[in-house]
Amino acid sequence: MAATSDHTTLNFPLLSEKNLVDEEELIASDAPNKNGVSFIRTCFNGLNAISGVGILSVPYALASGGWLSLVLLFSIAGVTFYTGVLMKRCMVKHSNIRTFSDMGELAFGKRGKLIASISMYSEFYLLLIGFLILEGDNLSNLFPIEEFQVAGISIRAKQFFVILVALIILPTVWLDNLSFLSYVSASGVLASAIIILSIIWTAAFGGVGVHQKGDLINWNGIPTAVGLYTFCYSAHPIFPVLYTSMKNKRQFSYVLIVCFMLPTVGFVTMAIIGYLMFGSKVESQVTLNLPLNKISSKIAIYTTLVNPMCKFALIAIPITNALKNLLPRTYKNNRIANIFMSTFLVISIVIVTLALPFFGSLMSLVGAFLTITASILLPCTCYLKISGSYRKIGFETIAIVTIILVAIVMGISGTYTSIVELVQKSSNN
Repeated sequence: MAATSDHTTLNFPLLSEKNLVDEEELIASDAPNKNGVSFIRTCFNGLNAISGVGILSVPYALASGGWLSLVLLFSIAGVTFYTGVLMKRCMVKHSNIRTFSDMGELAFGKRGKLIASISMYSEFYLLLIGFLILEGDNLSNLFPIEEFQVAGISIRAKQFFVILVALIILPTVWLDNLSFLSYVSASGVLASAIIILSIIWTAAFGGVGVHQKGDLINWNGIPTAVGLYTFCYSAHPIFPVLYTSMKNKRQFSYVLIVCFMLPTVGFVTMAIIGYLMFGSKVESQVTLNLPLNKISSKIAIYTTLVNPMCKFALIAIPITNALKNLLPRTYKNNRIANIFMSTFLVISIVIVTLALPFFGSLMSLVGAFLTITASILLPCTCYLKISGSYRKIGFETIAIVTIILVAIVMGISGTYTSIVELVQKSSNN
């Protein structure tokens, strides 16, 4: 069976039952890349991509869906880990898969590449917008300044801080070396751990306590909870970049284990503590509930401000690479041209951020529509096509088809709920 149709531009090897080689043998045949990224640094990059700003919204997700919605969080974590394994299998069998779009093209030709590209770039673009919204919300809460005018344009506190943070982040977007970015990623992972510890300290010794009981389940809030939980695991399009950059690709399975297990522990801890602290009154960013007169609260909030800055450049890499590929051949390796494209990306994100300042609803929409597509639906369907498993009715095939059907239902309901919330908040703003 041919893996792609004749019109596919990539020259992938044909796939048949006779030439399917054991996965471990295929990985072993791939000689280590001496100039590649080490296991530890890849783990930091992966952890930084997954343990992102979603950690601030999980208490709100738990409050939306109730205690039983934690079952959904664990289920989504398990499913997205499994789809990450499916992606790895595809990359092992076809070394030409270097990007998320390549996987879509191998499976479904040019249409598959287009769908994968749109879902990946849209997800990352909106995620970067969420970073700036988070920064603007928390800084304006910490430093409430009066509205002022520049060249006849009125600028509020949140808008000012969004622009300021974008200027601070901009130099990191000019970097494109994953090995160097691993140091920035390590800072992001440390920041996530500090946020959790600071909020636990605030609950225990900051006078807030954990007195809220919460609801067992809230059916109306389940779609929102699903979107926000799924948003926490929105790093799949970055996996091919991490895999191809590794010094020893045989260790990628262990990278996936580390990158899903540790953040899940953090998400569950944050969700439970935040919900017990503030109950149904928890904000879409739990840091907005914290008392500003406590040292532990200030540590959590200030660390929250550092977190997106550590993640912005890593998440922006696939988009900046795509923009650089649009340049004429003579300018593709031109440093000035590349910096210009990266700067253009940040400016566009700032403009959209100022128009969509609703963190919770936006992240729920990203999770319900784009993350479910990029992290569940596409890995599953691409694997079925690339491996030829869809021709066999076995346990794994049935499991994957079940995941696809459930994900479609979850995505439709969550997307509808998120869009309604965004429209309502925009009309009331």
